[in-house]
Order: sequence, then structure tokens, then C-alpha cells
Amino acid sequence: MANDYAYVRQTFLTPEKPPIGDATSASWIRRNLFATPVDSILTLAAGAIIVWFLYHALDWLVIKAVWTGSDRTVCATPAQGGIQPEGWSGACWAYVGNYFTQFMVGSYPRDLLWRPIVVAILFVGLLVPFLIPKAPFKGWNAIALLVVLPIVAFVLLLGGWFGLTHVETARWGGLMVTLILSFVGIVVSLPIGIFLALGRRSTLPIVKGFCVSFIELIRGVPLITVLFMASVLLPLFLEPGDTPMDKFLRALIGVSIFASAYMAEVIRGGLQAIPKGQYEGADSLGLSYGQKITFVIMPQAIKLVIPGIVNTFIGMFKDTSLVSIINMFDLLGVVKNSFGDTTWLTPVTPLTGLIFAGFVFWLFCFGMSRYSSFIERRLDTGHKR
Repeated sequence: MANDYAYVRQTFLTPEKPPIGDATSASWIRRNLFATPVDSILTLAAGAIIVWFLYHALDWLVIKAVWTGSDRTVCATPAQGGIQPEGWSGACWAYVGNYFTQFMVGSYPRDLLWRPIVVAILFVGLLVPFLIPKAPFKGWNAIALLVVLPIVAFVLLLGGWFGLTHVETARWGGLMVTLILSFVGIVVSLPIGIFLALGRRSTLPIVKGFCVSFIELIRGVPLITVLFMASVLLPLFLEPGDTPMDKFLRALIGVSIFASAYMAEVIRGGLQAIPKGQYEGADSLGLSYGQKITFVIMPQAIKLVIPGIVNTFIGMFKDTSLVSIINMFDLLGVVKNSFGDTTWLTPVTPLTGLIFAGFVFWLFCFGMSRYSSFIERRLDTGHKR
């Protein structure tokens, strides 16, 4: 019998000291970057590539860049008709500074710039408290941002009322057009996408059929096609003699329709992720369909798909560049048009302009991404604050 229990330990192991915590930067580097010889080689190689890239990028963007000037001569070599030494290559920020106003508002009359400036100040002043969770008067803030501001912006930017000079939308351009298209697209596409997602899950055949057809039709074609069809087909719905539909309005409708179809599928994914018990629990409380969706299902669904919603917003913000198909020029369109100006025609001008446009787009997209992460952490009920 004694041999049958020979594998059983008769004494306990001597307790060891707990590991010493090491949260220093040197310890983190050693564990994550130099843990093995292979890791060390890869770290050194990656570091060398990054240093090389940063050195040349800073050299071109900052050190050798030209910051002031009135024409192309400051950004060209003598062989190109300029004053820079032979072999020089650097960014031409003087060109960006010269075109900065046009990059922001396009051909908007320079003597009326106070109007887009006022709209921009109102937009930032209302958006910032709207995005701060603890800011007071959220309801009034939302009404002012989503209802009052669009009306005020329409009156100020377009003019024609209250003694304001009319400025046709054909003269709008630059970042102003990008922000207006994306803001309207975001505000319109989210509620429409919610209704389309609910309609696609409806048990009513006509409602479900319409929503499925709409979503699949719009998702099946590129945005450039939607914009082109909006520009060509929408005026056909007007009676002969009616006022022609504004080209900018067509772009707004096209972008909003396109984004709504994608938003609907994002929201539908969130609805499908909600456990069946949530629906049954809401029904057991005697809630109506509207109350169940509004207070129980939709808040949970939107919380689950915040990354998808923001991803759609970011994609829509970048896709506004396609409005050039109907001769509306956003930031990228205005930058590309400036390349033909012989006053600033140099080999480095196009790259400088594209880098500037890319940085502006990245700045807004990165901001949306970071705010999305902040909201996710705040709404994560399992996150320890």
C-alpha cells in the first residue's frame, strides 16, 4: 500500500520570494525590444530605417524648405529660373502660404471672408462642448449644433437675405466644402442608416424589400457613380421652368445617400449582436416597439458598432474629394488646380501641396479616431476608471 502512494508529495515546496516589480523604461525596452538576439537585430534595423526616413523627411520638409516668397523663383534652381543652388530640393511652403486662403475657402469673395470665419467660429464653439461628455446643456447644445447652425451657415455663406450679398456655391471650395459635405453627410446618414437597418430587419415585406433594394443598389456602385447620377438625374425630377437644382445640393444628396447605405449595414451588425434576451426582456416589461428600440436595443447596438460608425465617417470625409466629378472642388481639388499656376510652377510645388492636403485630411481623421477610442473607453462598462 505504501508504494501505491509513492507519487504523493509528503512535504510542501519552500515558498519563494515574490517577483520584484520592474516598471522602468529600461525594463520595458529590454523585454519588448531586446529580449532575444533576433529581436535585437530587428529592433536595430527598424530603428536605422526610421532614423534615416525622419532625417531625410525633416531635411526636406523643414531644414531646406522655403517659407517665404512671392513667386516660383524662391523654390527653383538657376537652371529652372530660380535662386536656389543647384541640386537643392526642399518643400515650398511659400507656395502654400500664398494659396492658403484659396485652400480654405476656394474662390469665395475675399471681401466677404468674415462670413465663413464666423461660421467656422460658431462650428468650433458648438462642437467642442458637444463632444465633452460632462459639458452642461447637452440638449440645447445639440439643437444649436444640428439645427440652428446649419440654418445660420446657409444664410451667411450663400447670402441673398438680410442684405447679404449672394455668393453662388460654384465659388465655394477648399476645406470649407470638405467640412460642409462631411458634416451634412454625418448628420443625415446616421438617422437614415438607423431607419434603413430597422427596415431591413422588419417583418413587413414591402418595407423590408424597399430597404434591402436601396442598400444593395447603393452599395453596389462606387460613390463617383452616385455623384454623377445625382448631378444628372436629380434635375430631371423638376418640372420644366422650375429653378435648377444647385450643384452643391446635388453633391450633398449624393454623399448622404451613399453614406446612409453603408451606415445601415453597420447599425444592422450591431442589432444582430444584441442577445435575444434583451428583446424578450423589453417585451416582458410591456414596452412598445418604439420604446424597446429607443431605450433598450439601439443604445446597446450603437455602443457595439462605434468603431464601424467612425470608420464610415472617416471614409466619407476622405471621399468628398470625388465631388470634382461634378466640378465642385474640395481641399484636394483646389490643391490640384493650383498646380497649373505658372507663378508657382516648380518641381517641388505639387509634392508640397499634396503633403499639405494629406496632412489636413490626416489631422481630421486622426482626431475622429482618437475621439472614437475615448468614447469606447468611456462606454465600456467593464473598464476600470
